[in-house]
Amino acid sequence: MWNSITSLEAGTDLKSVPCTGRGQISQSVPGLLPLLLLLCLLTAATAHARELPATAPVPGGIAFIPLPATSAEPPRAYYAGRRVLVARDGADWVAVVGLSLDTTVGKQWLYLGRPDDRANTLAFTVQGKEYPTQSLTIPDRRKVEPLAEDLKRIQAETAHMNAIYARWQDGPPDLPAFDLPVPGVQSSPFGFKRIFNGLPRKPHSGLDLAAPAGTPVHAPADGIVADTGDYFFNGNSVFLDHGQGLITLYCHLSEIDVRAGQAVKRGDLLGKVGQTGRATGPHLHWGVSLNGARVDPALLLNLPVPQASK
Repeated sequence: MWNSITSLEAGTDLKSVPCTGRGQISQSVPGLLPLLLLLCLLTAATAHARELPATAPVPGGIAFIPLPATSAEPPRAYYAGRRVLVARDGADWVAVVGLSLDTTVGKQWLYLGRPDDRANTLAFTVQGKEYPTQSLTIPDRRKVEPLAEDLKRIQAETAHMNAIYARWQDGPPDLPAFDLPVPGVQSSPFGFKRIFNGLPRKPHSGLDLAAPAGTPVHAPADGIVADTGDYFFNGNSVFLDHGQGLITLYCHLSEIDVRAGQAVKRGDLLGKVGQTGRATGPHLHWGVSLNGARVDPALLLNLPVPQASK
């Protein structure tokens, strides 16, 4: 379920998202409390629901913005020219806005109804966040300093992936709570500033989960396979479209077990862990894109990401 979120007036800054306290269940009817608790547990187990954390909007994060509309149909909202996911919050609606790692800190604007309607906007504030630096050694030098022929391939693949991230299909009016796609431990968190062979490269745009080669990779929620393929950096990859601009990516697979256009359910097999593309060992690179922005997948998980023992 959603945390309750305070309403905003047009032009108001969203400084924080307060959570309400938990409700109380009356015990005046004998046997009512155990029954209600059982129903709650069954509902949670079936729907994979959970309260979303009231995290502050930061680069690489998510802004949850209450919308003033009260209609039965979800209102349209846009950020940076892109339509954003709108989910239910009880009888109200909330815009779920992905913020890329290069988002400017400070005031940002959400447009309602149309992407250019300056008369209907909500303001929110993006706070700063510093991500650590990670240095890695890549034996295959071409994966760090690509040749001219590699650059042509990379440019074509980047354009193709951007087109996938720009997809929009209407979906359920909610934000799915993801399961972990593999039973692995976090080997490289989202957002790390990457240094490959002493050379600075783009920040880490996903979450790496270390697991033995051949470990099954499962769909964390229902979706449609938007594409599969072998990419220069990502290796064997699968893209899932969960609706409303929410796309997930699974990289470095040793094999792919789905095809483009296939409908998958939560828990269905997508492929197996490998180390194809630019990888220092077997692992799954799991990416999440919201309205075209890569965000931290851990924000959408049912449970915390397992950490490696020290």
